Amino acid sequence: MGAWREIVQVMVDAISLGSLYALAALGIGLIFGILRLINFAHGDLMTIGGYALIVPSAAAVATAFIADWPTPALVLAVVAIVVVFALATEAAVFRPLRNAHPAVLLIGSFAVSFFLQNLVLMIYTSRGKTVNLWPGLSDAIEIAGVRTAAIEFVTIGVTAALLGGLALFMQRTRYGVHMRAAAENFRMARLLGVRANVVISIAFAASGLLAAVVALLLVARQGYLFYRMGTPIVIFAFVATIIGGMGSLTGAALGGFVLGILSVVLQVVLPDDIKAARDAFAFAIVVLLLLVRPEGLIAGRVAPERV
Repeated sequence: MGAWREIVQVMVDAISLGSLYALAALGIGLIFGILRLINFAHGDLMTIGGYALIVPSAAAVATAFIADWPTPALVLAVVAIVVVFALATEAAVFRPLRNAHPAVLLIGSFAVSFFLQNLVLMIYTSRGKTVNLWPGLSDAIEIAGVRTAAIEFVTIGVTAALLGGLALFMQRTRYGVHMRAAAENFRMARLLGVRANVVISIAFAASGLLAAVVALLLVARQGYLFYRMGTPIVIFAFVATIIGGMGSLTGAALGGFVLGILSVVLQVVLPDDIKAARDAFAFAIVVLLLLVRPEGLIAGRVAPERV
């Protein structure tokens, strides 16, 4: 019975980490589906969401700002800030480059990423900041014999709610249908009345919302801010979209869960002297998976046409 509980506990941790990767991968997948753009600045939007919690300070330990607000107001404020940044990058950079070569769009995303990183550096300096966000989520709780930190269950629950909400939005709302049509064939969708600027702005806003939620969950888990804190997770999210299948939102979410579960399981089963190389083993398995199924777990439409 003890071994069974330990296995369940490992799976809870794995699904929780996979949930973060899935949300980050969905943010990338939403933009790629319409613009065929891999937005590497998505990770820096997460960083913006984390730093939105504090007052600009050169001190190593930051002064809490909206981190002391009631949870609903805090979440709304962070989401609003990140969505504004997402929409601003779309209007200032990606909209003028929309009809450019895909390589130009990719370089544009790197430029936005470096700009946001240096913006954080100028305002907050490069010194790490600590933020005590929702400290109660670090307490261990027990559910059905499984004992783990509350943040793990919260992460899984929030992800399930967002995945359900996004599915309903894409299936049941007018703009969701327009986004699906644009992902299939944007030129045809425009001929049928889909407004390009509106659909793309909604996609960036939804991507910003997902980045804000990932930022909040990440800060609640680690309690630490760094000006490149979003970079590692966006790399894993990009790999997750490849695993799941480029152009498929379902595949992006599935790839995130697969990568999260793989990372946690390897952390458990690998010998102590090679645990530090866990990510190398994980990516090696990813390569083997792609050799067997190069189109990903769920093949998506990746036609080159955009607006």
